[in-house]
Amino acid sequence: MNTNSLQHTPSKKRSPSLVPPYLAAILSALIPGLGQALARAMRRGIILLSSFVTILGLMAWRIRLAARRDTEVFAIIKKAYHLQPVLVVLSVMVLILYLWIIYDAYIIAKDAERTPVLLFFMLIAVFFMLGWQIGEIDPIAFVTKADDAAPALARVLWPWEKAISYPEEHLLATVDIQVPCTEEDPPPPAPEKIEGEPYFWATPTCGDLKTQDGIPGTILTIRGENFAPDTKVNILWEDPIGNEFRQRQEGEYVTTIPDAKGEFEVEIEMPYRLLPPHADADFYIWDLKAKQLATVGQAEPSMELKLAVEKIVETIFIGMMATFFGILLALPLSFFAARNLMSASPITIAIYYLVRGVLNIVRSIEPLIWAIIAVIVVGLGPFAGILALTVHSIAALAKLYSESIESIDPGPIEAIQATGANWLQTVMYAVIPQIIPPFVSFTIYRWDINIRMSTIIGFVGGGGIGFLLAQWIRLLDYDSAGIAVWFIAVTVAILDYVSAEIRERFV
Repeated sequence: MNTNSLQHTPSKKRSPSLVPPYLAAILSALIPGLGQALARAMRRGIILLSSFVTILGLMAWRIRLAARRDTEVFAIIKKAYHLQPVLVVLSVMVLILYLWIIYDAYIIAKDAERTPVLLFFMLIAVFFMLGWQIGEIDPIAFVTKADDAAPALARVLWPWEKAISYPEEHLLATVDIQVPCTEEDPPPPAPEKIEGEPYFWATPTCGDLKTQDGIPGTILTIRGENFAPDTKVNILWEDPIGNEFRQRQEGEYVTTIPDAKGEFEVEIEMPYRLLPPHADADFYIWDLKAKQLATVGQAEPSMELKLAVEKIVETIFIGMMATFFGILLALPLSFFAARNLMSASPITIAIYYLVRGVLNIVRSIEPLIWAIIAVIVVGLGPFAGILALTVHSIAALAKLYSESIESIDPGPIEAIQATGANWLQTVMYAVIPQIIPPFVSFTIYRWDINIRMSTIIGFVGGGGIGFLLAQWIRLLDYDSAGIAVWFIAVTVAILDYVSAEIRERFV
């Protein structure tokens, strides 16, 4: 091994400063970075000036945001520093940075061979503090509020109770209660028992309501048969004008749980209830109801699980179709965006710059933005997601493909061109054989990206499981959201394995 290659090559020595050290320091005090520029460290001066101006602009913006309603400069600054003490620390760091820039200009102008690097660590520290303040980072809130999020996160991490459901059946039984009891009118009889149906009766079947003065109502003993065992039964009332309500007793709604035979017995006090004046009569018939939501039959996949399966399949095909269309359109564009193939004439060079410019513009717009535009054009659904990902895939793949073409060995191209081959023949026989492995690699990589992105564009209506996930999160249905998250994670893991196998075979 050549030991010379391991030796450090010294950087090019700067020319002597145009101004003396003290003047460079004064100039950097007036305009940060100017002293460095005149000391022949032009790039350093430009970086320091642009960074310092950016920092001052960000500081002014944050101070103004902290006191939106104030108009006087002094009042704005005072209020901002009072509300956000971190601005005090940041201001001290900016002042230290300013003094350091002045000192840096003096050192560089005095000794052309010295280039202090500590200044740039100070710049990074100031920008870090700005990022901390702009990002409103609050570790204390993160730690103290983590317990509040624990129940929701637990439901997301283990949502499988929601993935299974049982067929449900509403069981209802009713008994008539007369209010009040009268000597002239006998109380309603017990309801007729029907074999196999829930049966519900009360003793007695008449009584007095609880009064506003605190006089207790009649105590009723209610019994039930043929209900589902070990499943809660809600006890409700329906007044003579059709209003249904649940009764509270000792602060809790009246409920009961049948035993293993489906039977129960419970005592309740007749509730307090006002009726409108027009409902004036000697007595009224109230309905006392026992309602039970019972599960019957075998376990089956829940509706949420079925929707998640349907939408994850849709998500996979959104990514697949977008990748397919992206490949078809990116392949021809990539040859026009390769400089080594398009440098033959001014016309081809112009085409090269045009294609490159369009690709850069399209690629700079995120798929989420393209999804919003596609939703406006074709409406909600997976087609909008396919359009959005296809547009972005064309630009991204064309760029990657073109860079692969630009990095190929020029020898075969020159040999083919020496035989008098035209542009198309050169591409077919000298370029394509060299670019197949990187093209396959980039295509698989883009397919992986499209699968991941297809879960995100659903949040803006682009179809797929992301659309469901957004709805469930808005409804605080964390169990259903957890099912979607699990499907996304498993799908991405499987596709990552598949893409690795394909890459191993073809690349």
